[in-house]
Amino acid sequence: MELNVKDILTRVTRYNLIRNGRMIYIDVHKKIQGNLAGDYIAVPNLVNIVAESKHQGAGSTEEEALSDCLKKIKGLNLENLFPKVDPKNNSQGADPKS
Repeated sequence: MELNVKDILTRVTRYNLIRNGRMIYIDVHKKIQGNLAGDYIAVPNLVNIVAESKHQGAGSTEEEALSDCLKKIKGLNLENLFPKVDPKNNSQGADPKS
């Protein structure tokens, strides 16, 4: 494969977790090239918002990484998995000139 030395390439398997009527994705990445926390990492996400690293799982197999992640998020509200947005720094908010 033609990759740069520091590139990270993964193959992704996607799971859906529905809790209390809300859904998130958990993407399990299999390392093909690069440095990751394990051969597999499981990352809860909302497509473009990734959960804080303390909620991500790692392992030597897909099942281990997913299980590690699920243990870390068991009993948590899904909205508590993701970084908090500071409304003062939210560039997607309304235009202050309006």
